[in-house]
Order: sequence, then structure tokens, then C-alpha cells
Amino acid sequence: MLSQVKDYLSPTRTALIVWDVQEALVASIFNREDFLRKTIELVDAARMREISIFYTKITPLPEKFESKIRLIMWRGKRFEPGDIVKEIYPREGDVVLNKNTASIFVGTNFEYMARNAALSSLVFTGIATEMGVESSARHALNLGFLPVVAKEAVSSSDKEAHLRSLANMGKLMPVLSNEEILTVWG
Repeated sequence: MLSQVKDYLSPTRTALIVWDVQEALVASIFNREDFLRKTIELVDAARMREISIFYTKITPLPEKFESKIRLIMWRGKRFEPGDIVKEIYPREGDVVLNKNTASIFVGTNFEYMARNAALSSLVFTGIATEMGVESSARHALNLGFLPVVAKEAVSSSDKEAHLRSLANMGKLMPVLSNEEILTVWG
């Protein structure tokens, strides 16, 4: 698998996506310490190689303008995810995208920025594997990007759903360990 994706994962053509690593979500995952350690490892490696880093933040719409389906699914509760956790906080030069859907491509300028920067590969980290990570990775694939899921740097509050999602995505796209990604990045 690595030899097949190596050319696509060149640091000059790759972005690291840090999906919804916000306080409330990090507090709910099954493997908090391992997840943070592995995500920090990729963020630090991306910074060393000058790989673009995009952070996403769940940003709820005002209730009047929120999807009625979401309001029903949330059972009337307002979800306040909090800020990005301090351990992985964005730095100058990183891009923070506020978004209201489970796809990095809907309601943001991400695709426009990625294409302008000639990015062809997107390495996904973050929370939740079976929701926004999988939705965005599948959307990326459908738009002609190479999505790569960093299997040690994604997580969920639902371990079984997380594992199912990794298995499903592994049939469509590379699901790699940090070591494999770092080997390709050199």
C-alpha cells in the first residue's frame, strides 16, 4: 500500500486535517491519552515538514437556522463542543475552519483552498471516526483527492463504531499507522 500512495503523500501536495478536536469531544473518547499522543505526533511532524494543517470546529448555527433534523436528533439539547484542546491548539499559519456539517467540503472554502494550493492528498485525524472523519474522507475521495486516515489519530466515544468505520474506509482508501505516514513523509 505504501509504495502505491508514496508519490501522492508528498509533503508539498498533502494537508493534515485535524477534525473537531474540541474539549467536549476529546473528553468523551475511549482512548484519550493515546489519541492525543498520536495526533500531536502527526501535527508536530507536519509542522516540521511545512505541511498545511487545517483544523475544523463544530460551530452550531443559531437555533432558528439549524437543520430541523439535527434539532430532532439532538433531542432539543444544544451541543456546545468547546474550543480546540490546548494540547493540539492551532498555531500561526494553521487554518481553522468553522463548519456546521459532517463534511469539510460543505459550507467552507476548504476545497477552493486545497485546489489553489495544489493539494492532492488529505491526511485525516480527529473525532469522530464514524461521523465527520468518515464523511469528509468519503467526500474527498468523490472529489478526486486521496484521503488517508491516520488510524491511530482518530477516535470516537463509540469504540465499536470507530472500529467498523476504520474497516469500511480501509476498503476504499488508505488507513495507515503514524509510522507508515511518517515513513512516506521522510
